[in-house]
Amino acid sequence: MDYSELVKSLVVDLNSVPLLDAHTHLTGGKLGARGLHDVLLYHMSVSDLYGAGCPSGARLTEFPGWPSKEEAHARICEALPYLPLVKNTHIAWGIRIILSELYGWKEAVTEANWRKLDDLIRERADDRSWQREMLKRANIRRACTEFARRGQGEDDDFLQYSLEWGMVARCQWGEFDTALYDLERCWGRPPESPVPIGRKRPPTDRTIRTLDDVHAAVKHYVDHIPYGKVISKATGFSSEIDYRLVSDNEMRAALARRGKAGIQERDIYASYINEALLTALEPHGKEIVYQFSLGAEPLPFETGSRLPQRTLAQLGEIIGRHPGLRFQAFSACTHANQALCTLARELPNFSLAGYWWHSFFPAAIRQIMTERLDMLPTNKQVGFFSDAYCLEWAYAKAVLVRKQLAEVLALKIEQGQYSRDEALAIARATVFETAQTLLGMRA
Repeated sequence: MDYSELVKSLVVDLNSVPLLDAHTHLTGGKLGARGLHDVLLYHMSVSDLYGAGCPSGARLTEFPGWPSKEEAHARICEALPYLPLVKNTHIAWGIRIILSELYGWKEAVTEANWRKLDDLIRERADDRSWQREMLKRANIRRACTEFARRGQGEDDDFLQYSLEWGMVARCQWGEFDTALYDLERCWGRPPESPVPIGRKRPPTDRTIRTLDDVHAAVKHYVDHIPYGKVISKATGFSSEIDYRLVSDNEMRAALARRGKAGIQERDIYASYINEALLTALEPHGKEIVYQFSLGAEPLPFETGSRLPQRTLAQLGEIIGRHPGLRFQAFSACTHANQALCTLARELPNFSLAGYWWHSFFPAAIRQIMTERLDMLPTNKQVGFFSDAYCLEWAYAKAVLVRKQLAEVLALKIEQGQYSRDEALAIARATVFETAQTLLGMRA
């Protein structure tokens, strides 16, 4: 069998291997696309279009709100002239997979036909049997999403949950007190979704002014995690921040300068609060996994991929300082994957998952897969998560990842590294079994 035939046959075999989707933004009771905008204007597609000259680079209205029909239609109309310019991209390929394989739509999306397609998708938006059919076709057994998106538990048979609340180690464009603000949003309140990237900050119920306030807010946070209902805490870990151990006196002085905060204060706030939070979470290390995104740094609308060596060194120190916590990284930087693999080899409480945001492109996915399969045991790598906001995109990303995995495995089989049976067993371990052992996802 030649290489191309081997790849095709492996894709067929991999389609029968079930997936666990370890990180999504699916909403309970609203799993499917609400209209064409949820497919065509997924945030990664918006970036494609904005780069091609489309005037709008911001995401559409996000959870807990939803785009009105008027907003969605206006943004679709705005995007139409730019679709031919981005048809070469990986995301455009994903859109074609969704439209052709799920909706039987083979035509280009144009001014003349988009409303018919929008109506077709809207007709199925609340069809639960259609949602389960998409999952069956994708062979996705279960997905993890934000706890705030659970709804009334309508899809608890399929969904498990992660807590995205209080992202104290991330940056926002033009801000220097994000760590304090994100902690303030949690203080005295139940878990809720974080402020989206690039959006205005809603007012908080309380204000952190003293060191005692910081510790009270951290305690409230840790005490109000719904242990047993979430399997992980998902957060951001900004590579802009210079992480170090900060003394109480330094933090007190920086709090007094909040009104004139700059980069120095930003790093003090984030370092201090992050360390306090990890220390308080460590006794719960068997109850929850600390997942964090890495290497996507703020721009006015979305992010760019940046990850310096300094951050990797500091990350290793932080993980080593908290051996009772289990850490898992989603990296947006392909170039850092080899270094992260070396950390995961030497830090028993550190693992890697998937291909996130700026790494979700075929060449990057294959590189990451190859390096991880060569460097890490299968029980230290989660091979799939979609980061999808609707099942249509979970389906498309499942198709795309299986195609890249087939390419990687075919090369290893040709070289004699794996037998065919070994390759399929390794694939099953990474995309299905490891999420069960590392995260507690149910099959």
